[in-house]
Parts: sequence; structure tokens; C-alpha cells
Amino acid sequence: MGLKIILEKCNGCGRCVVVCPLNALKLEDKKVVVLPHCNLCGICIDACKNQAIEMEIKEIRKDAEYRGVWVYVEKKEDEIHPVTLELLGVGRKLADKLGVNLVGVSIGGDDSLAEILGSYGADEVLIIDHENLKERELGFYTQALDDALKKEKPEIFLMGATSWGRTLAPRLAARLMTGLTADCTDLDVDVEKRLLLQTRPAFGGNIMATILTPYHRPQMATVRPHVMKKPDKTSKVAKIRKFSPSLQPSHRLTYPKGFLKVEEDTVDLQEAEIIVSGGRGLGKAENFALIRELAHLLGGAVGASRATVDAGWIPSYHQVGQTGKTVQPKLYIAVGISGAIQHLVGMKSSEIIVAINKDPEAPIFNVATYGIVGDLFEVVPLLIKKIKEIKKSL
Repeated sequence: MGLKIILEKCNGCGRCVVVCPLNALKLEDKKVVVLPHCNLCGICIDACKNQAIEMEIKEIRKDAEYRGVWVYVEKKEDEIHPVTLELLGVGRKLADKLGVNLVGVSIGGDDSLAEILGSYGADEVLIIDHENLKERELGFYTQALDDALKKEKPEIFLMGATSWGRTLAPRLAARLMTGLTADCTDLDVDVEKRLLLQTRPAFGGNIMATILTPYHRPQMATVRPHVMKKPDKTSKVAKIRKFSPSLQPSHRLTYPKGFLKVEEDTVDLQEAEIIVSGGRGLGKAENFALIRELAHLLGGAVGASRATVDAGWIPSYHQVGQTGKTVQPKLYIAVGISGAIQHLVGMKSSEIIVAINKDPEAPIFNVATYGIVGDLFEVVPLLIKKIKEIKKSL
């Protein structure tokens, strides 16, 4: 797939060069040349009055060869990462619509995965095993999954948009010469065309774009943790299959000396059932003390808007939103946060949202379960005082 310049029609007007947003076109001897970083957006095609630019599309995959929905089974300290179970839920719906099996793909593991993954919807579990996979090394993992995907040919492959998934997925997509849509917030299928409808925020979160991969397989997407609902458990047991990849020492990319668990005096945002987040309305970094105190009393985690992180008031691992973490707690308290779309994308799936803001027109109130219009420096101390009184009386 690429751009083709029809030299006989190109008059060197340069109109396409001017409109290219990536400066991926240039003029040489009054003819247009396509540079390697062209992303095939097609703007130049519409700009060319002489119809001298064409998009060459080569269909190198045939749908009939690819069947099945796969979910990558990510592990977190030898436990199945929650995002895997969430993906099994949406994967089950996709597989049912397409009339195919849902397969959980695990690097290593044992027969206990049949019961665990089966209870969340998997029909099969493919265990990829090799002595070089005992350590979580990027090169070996990439090659192992590459081998399995090329042999088994699933039409859809889903991964969590975790730090590991975001590292592994693009390398794998490049090997497979297929598309990858990152950070999806919704997934569906066009059953007739067997196309995965991959929806994610675009243009700074101002629109929701649905992306298709019509010419290549498998169709790959990553989904942030806590965006999809975890399905209810059943008594289903999946079928176990084994796969042995062909791994060579040359496939290794890194030489990890070990993995360290970072101990922090914080609650993991993506695991927390209660989150108290602070925004620009706090005025300065020191006022996050109010947020921390309220979160501590409630046994919750401290969150933050991008504006406060950019201002250096709080470390980035507290950030909630499109460029931060997607969360789905039982209770989300937004303090001094106006509610930009980028922030709402990361927390609007919370069960209960309480917004505290002195601006009654703040967008945060549009998604809030309960809204308090008032000065946060008056409201939050009152909440803290009341919670302390209640806890003291218990």
C-alpha cells in the first residue's frame, strides 16, 4: 500500500506539497517525490487538480483464511491482569456475532487456565510454551506470538493497553504487516464484511473515530484497563491447546537482570474503588494536601487532571484521562476539575461521580451523579470534618 505519482500527469505545481501535514512530499526536477514518513492520509490526492496521485492498495490477506477472536492473556505478578478478563467479555460478544471461537492466548501457564479463562467466556486456551519464555523478554515474546498468529490465522487479536501491551502490540503488528488501533474505548463488528469497528478518541478527544482495517489480518486493537466491563463468571471450562514456537537466541532484544516491584505510598489508580482527583481549581501544589487527606480518610487513591500534572503540582502517575490512566472506581470525586473531554474519557465509566466546582456551567456536572456547586476550600474541609466525626462514632 502506498502513493503512486503518475509522472505524465504531474506538472510540478506543488499544491500537494503545500497541503501535506507531514512534509512527506517534495519537488525534485519539477516532479513530486514521496518521502518514507508518508502516512497515506490521502490529503494530497484531493488537492491534486491533475489526478496525478493515486493510492496503491494491495490486498495481501484474504478474509476466508482468517477466523477466530484471540485475547492476549497478560499476567501481573503471576496473576491474570484484570484487563484480560475485560477483553474476554467484549471478545465473547464479537466471537458470537461472527460465529467463531474465542481463544485466550497465554505465554506459559497450566491447565488451571482452562477453568479460569473459560469461566469468563473463552472457548479455548492456547498455551505457548518454550524454555526461552520463562523470562518476560520482549524479543522472545514477540517472536512467539508472531509464530502462533501466522500459523493459526485469527481474524481479530485484542491486547490490553498496559505498559507491556503498548510495548508488545506495535512490534507485533509491524511483524504481521497489519494495522493496530490503540486505546480503544469501544469495539464492535460489521458482521457482513467481518470488519472490526475500533472506536477511540481522536483530535484531542473532541471526536470519537471508528477505525477499520479492511485489507490486512489479523485486525489488532489495544484497550485500556477498566474501559470494558468484566463479564459475569460461569461454570464453563475451556479447551486447552499447546503451541511450541521456534525461538532462536538471535530473537532476544533485551537482557533484563530482574524485575523490581516499586513500593509507593499510594494506591494504584486502576485498582482503587475510590478515587479523589484534584484539578486546576486547587490553585497550587500545596493544596493537594486536601485531596490526599480526603482520599486517605476514604481509603482511596489520589488522582489528578492533566493541567495539574503539567504544572508540576503532582507526579504523572496520578493523572486520569486520555493521556493518563483510565479508571472505573465505585466512587470518583472530582475536586476543582472543569471536565475537559480528555479527562472525562478516563473516568466517566465510574459508578458514582461526585463533582465539586464553583462554576455551575462546568462540563463535569454533565456526567456527575451528584454535583456540589461551591468553593472547594469550603466544601472539602467540611467533608473531611464530617467523615472524621462519623468514623469516630463507629
